[in-house]
Amino acid sequence: MMVGMETTVIDQQTQEAEIEAIKQVIATLEHSQQNESPEEFVGLFRADAIWTTGHGKRLTGRDEISSFTHQVLPGAMKDSTATYEVVHVLFIRPDVAAVKARAQYWTLDRQPIGNAGTPLYVMAKEDGRWLLVACQNTEIHAQ
Repeated sequence: MMVGMETTVIDQQTQEAEIEAIKQVIATLEHSQQNESPEEFVGLFRADAIWTTGHGKRLTGRDEISSFTHQVLPGAMKDSTATYEVVHVLFIRPDVAAVKARAQYWTLDRQPIGNAGTPLYVMAKEDGRWLLVACQNTEIHAQ
């Protein structure tokens, strides 16, 4: 028996609804990138969030994430785009989830570019809304 560890099980219907809400956050992330909308993107993060970019840059807090995003996102999709698919959700608690996604980068005529990505998003539900809290983008290298 683990002392201090409490597991709360959520029913199947609630879990499915929460997974759909989480998928919507990732769909909004995709939309914000494809449409080069820094404000929409930054609005997905909790104020104290941390994010490590695909190139290993650590960003701490929504203000730092916002500053970086406003520098790189406008113009980033002029030659390519990205899609994201949720592939696994692990509920740590009913209001905290680890979310694995698959990112694919595409030319504008839908040809794959380079390696896919495998981001990890730790999300928390606050005031009825899922927010990104700790995120790590990672490129998948062929083996």
